[in-house]
Amino acid sequence: KLYDELVSLEKETGVTLSGSPSQQVGYEILSELPKETHGSPMLSLDKTKSVEDLQEWLGDQKGLLSWKMDGLTIVLTYEEGTLAKAVTRVNGEIGEVITPNARVFANIPLNISYQGQLILRGEAVITYSDFKRINEEIEDVDARYKNPRNLCSGSVRQLNNEITAQRNVYFFAFALVEAQGEDFANSQEKKYLFMQEQGFEVVEYKKVTAQNIAKAVEWFSANIQKNDFPSDGLVLLYDDIAYVESLGRTAKFPRNAIAF
Repeated sequence: KLYDELVSLEKETGVTLSGSPSQQVGYEILSELPKETHGSPMLSLDKTKSVEDLQEWLGDQKGLLSWKMDGLTIVLTYEEGTLAKAVTRVNGEIGEVITPNARVFANIPLNISYQGQLILRGEAVITYSDFKRINEEIEDVDARYKNPRNLCSGSVRQLNNEITAQRNVYFFAFALVEAQGEDFANSQEKKYLFMQEQGFEVVEYKKVTAQNIAKAVEWFSANIQKNDFPSDGLVLLYDDIAYVESLGRTAKFPRNAIAF
């Protein structure tokens, strides 16, 4: 009964998650990871350690403050509702194609209801609890992984995706690059909500202004202690899409976000 209910929900929503019992996973072994040039360069964020800088940067704008996940950035492309391609960031210009591996991530949608071309970016991460479990299974202490990010990098770039499947890699979306024909009412948060509707887990965020951002930073500082996903800071993003487009871009950093 549960299986039949799952299949009917997948038909109704158009969303099928990786790991679903309705999917027969075929593992693949590659001889190498193909390289591919990114459609638009993936620049590093400008950063600060000062809350006052965040307030000044935000000015009178509304923003979204979220975890800066410490993993591997991945670009996903969906065509006609199906995962077509997954590419790692590498140097921001050229990435490695890891599509077979992405298909066995713990929480990625293999099918979504949106039928146009969808391109989004997110972070692949491994939890501290899975990191500890996997390291304990490696008897040679010197061969153990130093941190979850190293383990995640090795897991995402496996030539045998059966190993990736065993590592329990999670994907958190943080940027919608393209969704043809969709209107997001000039709001980055609407993009986040749209991605959630399509079955993606979106990086946890809070809506902020210059007046309440210090309090939000305090909340994240307190909660990072019990967060099972590795994070190395926060990201502040303007909510107003038109405002961001009016700023243009620098050669080094995108102007829509800053890291803390």
